[in-house]
Amino acid sequence: MVANLYSENGHAVIQCNIRDITERKKAEQALRASEERYRILFELGPVAVYSCDAAGMIQDFNARAAELWGRKPVPGESNARYCGSFKLFRPDGSSMRPADCPMAEVLAGKKSEVRDQEVIIERADASRLSCVVNIRPLKNQRGDVTGAINCFYDITERKAVEVAQRRLEVLAASNLKLEGEITRRQAVEIALKQSEQQQTRLLEQSRSMQEQLRHLSRQMLQAQEDERKRISRELHDVIAQTLTGINVRLATLKKGAGCKPKDFDRDIELAQKLVEDSVSIVHQFARELRPAVLDDLGLIPALHSHLKNFTAQTGVHTHLTAFAGLEQLDTARRTILYRVAQEALTNVSRHAQATRVDVTIQKRTAGIGMKIHDNGKSFSVERVLNAKGRKRLGLLGMRERLEMVGGRFEIESAPGQGTTVTAEIPFGKDV
Repeated sequence: MVANLYSENGHAVIQCNIRDITERKKAEQALRASEERYRILFELGPVAVYSCDAAGMIQDFNARAAELWGRKPVPGESNARYCGSFKLFRPDGSSMRPADCPMAEVLAGKKSEVRDQEVIIERADASRLSCVVNIRPLKNQRGDVTGAINCFYDITERKAVEVAQRRLEVLAASNLKLEGEITRRQAVEIALKQSEQQQTRLLEQSRSMQEQLRHLSRQMLQAQEDERKRISRELHDVIAQTLTGINVRLATLKKGAGCKPKDFDRDIELAQKLVEDSVSIVHQFARELRPAVLDDLGLIPALHSHLKNFTAQTGVHTHLTAFAGLEQLDTARRTILYRVAQEALTNVSRHAQATRVDVTIQKRTAGIGMKIHDNGKSFSVERVLNAKGRKRLGLLGMRERLEMVGGRFEIESAPGQGTTVTAEIPFGKDV
């Protein structure tokens, strides 16, 4: 606004120009407020920030930047001439030339900006910090680079945590591997202990079996000697006496050849009877030692004959069930089955007080199964098998015969149910 003031005579006295600068004042105040807020943020921010001119000389910096550099301004030194005096290194620790540093590349126009580049700063005291750098150039209206704003994020602690985490991971992996190795070694140790215990048990079992074999051998020898004694006694007491009787009768016949024919015929009959008895006794001995019918006719007829004689001698009723293919077994296996049945029936006659015995022979998948069941009184199988002396000799003999050809022997006895002897024998030939 322009104002002209005139006097009464019409001459100009004062002329002044008036302009409204209210908006400009408000803009200046707003700018100062904005600069104040920027300065507060600049100083209080957790990031190290500094600006530099086109030559790379520091113009301004915040307190965090001074802490990062590890150096404070020298009193009287111009901020424009202040330099952090730190060296830069790559993340792998190799040295970085000044011309290759991120700020130099931005000021030289090689890079438009730097985002999240990791570097290592070495301060004046030789200590090092890991940082992430972000740099933006400052340009004039013509687009020329006039400086740059540098932001440094201190990630030293984070890197230390990452290194510690990696170490923890390595340690955890090593610990896991070690635990696995410990577990494996513990398993091996347990297996070794179990193997050692198993070997100890096997050694003890071997020693026990050796002792049992020695004891069984002694029992077998004693049984053989007793059997020889019995046969000797039978031959002496029965056969010898019978033959002596025959000899006496023959001598009588010789002396009395001229006597009455009626007396002579009677003496002849008595001598014949003695001879028949002797033959019968010899046949009985032969059957007990080795029945001829077993070799001539087979196992089933031999068992029928033995069961018939058993019933005649003991009064115990017997019953035999068998399949015809049984006779295709080889001689050794048929003999084993016969001896097992013979010994089982002997035990029945001596101990069971039974009235009936059933012998059943069946064909099974892998062999022959024979069961001999009586309805007599029961007994403790374990006690008899562990007993010493001749009480268990028959049972052990049956087991030994079956095990010689890969067979299996089992005996069960319970009150009110009698006793069952089971013998299983594998095929010797196709049956």
